[in-house]
Amino acid sequence: MNKNTFAPRPPMGWNSYDYYDTTVNEEQVKQNADYMAAHLKSFGWEYVVVDIQWYASRPGTMRDKFQYIPFSHLEMDEYSRLLPDPERFPSSAGGRGFAPLAEYVHSLGLKFGIHIMRGIPRLAAHLHMAVQGTDAAADQIADPYSICGWNPDMYGVRNTPEGQAYYNSLLELYASWGVDFIKCDNICNTNNNMLFPSGAAPFAGKAEIEMLANAIQHCGRPMVLSLSPGPALIEQAWHYEKYANMWRVTDDFWDSWDLLKDMFRRCQIWQNHVSPGCYPDCDMLPMGRLGKGFGQERESRFTFEEQKTMMTLWCIFGSPLMLGAELTMLDEQTLSLLTNPRILSLLPFPARQLWLTENEAVWAAENPETGESYLAFFNLSDEERTLSLAWNELMDSMEKLPDQAPSSLLDLWSGQKLPLSGKKIAFRLPAHGCAAWKL
Repeated sequence: MNKNTFAPRPPMGWNSYDYYDTTVNEEQVKQNADYMAAHLKSFGWEYVVVDIQWYASRPGTMRDKFQYIPFSHLEMDEYSRLLPDPERFPSSAGGRGFAPLAEYVHSLGLKFGIHIMRGIPRLAAHLHMAVQGTDAAADQIADPYSICGWNPDMYGVRNTPEGQAYYNSLLELYASWGVDFIKCDNICNTNNNMLFPSGAAPFAGKAEIEMLANAIQHCGRPMVLSLSPGPALIEQAWHYEKYANMWRVTDDFWDSWDLLKDMFRRCQIWQNHVSPGCYPDCDMLPMGRLGKGFGQERESRFTFEEQKTMMTLWCIFGSPLMLGAELTMLDEQTLSLLTNPRILSLLPFPARQLWLTENEAVWAAENPETGESYLAFFNLSDEERTLSLAWNELMDSMEKLPDQAPSSLLDLWSGQKLPLSGKKIAFRLPAHGCAAWKL
């Protein structure tokens, strides 16, 4: 299977991290899946992803001291493979793993995903546990010098046939569960590895990216491969594109205007690397109710205009869309931003940033099949501001525009037509606001 045939559009879904951190349980996953099936599926939202430490016992109980509790009990099978914690995921008991939960998600017409950390459990190496498909034990394939600087669970895996056998057995297990999406962490950029000076080894996970991709091919089940954390390395773009479907272009993205404004710079760097099956990832959309697992439960700090700006940028750039909120608490206004079919329709189209300054950005996209063109203005300043663009300037940047400006533009957010007079598009935008049109 060619990986690019499985995700022809940027994946869209829900991930448990932004609201639950390490603490999500089976009932909460089902409630969010139910909501997605009822309210979001018809708009293209389809992945339900259980994020980090689903295998850990009583995570979050020492959150005032540790995000990830050192030396805690990790559920594991005899072949060094982590299993769901049965206390939080009761249907996994008896070695059933995530198969029952995946079956429930699939019954809703949705797809199921999990987060994993790069490597093999340290506990398995210390106990010299077996590895399926090889005579080598866990301690023989583990690299004790390859550790994550922020999570204590794993050692890296040596790039050997035995190491590949471990990853093959892992993906065979996930395939038997019915997993459709793998988010692998501490692999896209490893410059937080504590054994190296900061930035000295940002691509230490290169071989394990390849082993994971090979294991997905080997298991025979199509799965999206998503790489975290960022920022991804632009000089390694060819490698991400060859072996993965998604790769983070940023570290964890939260509800801060400074982070959102900086994303325009990041998208400019990566705009030529978006293609079917290959998606630079702007990270999750911090909208709605966030932060319960962090002890900071709140509504998103983004204003309504900033949320529109975020959705418009993610869509016209072609980023995957992953929600991190508790879906059952979404209000109607937030839901309206997530279900606007005209904005979501931008996702598959080639796009580029025409210019970027401290105060404004302009993006354009074209539908290669129909020749239809799209334009987005972004006010990055802290004050209301008029942005304008002459039609002949736009023609120089977009191949398929007619010589004459149209009499109106279709506003993608409102669905209303904007009268256009003369040869200039001008629009007054609120601070941190945007507008997007079909030309």
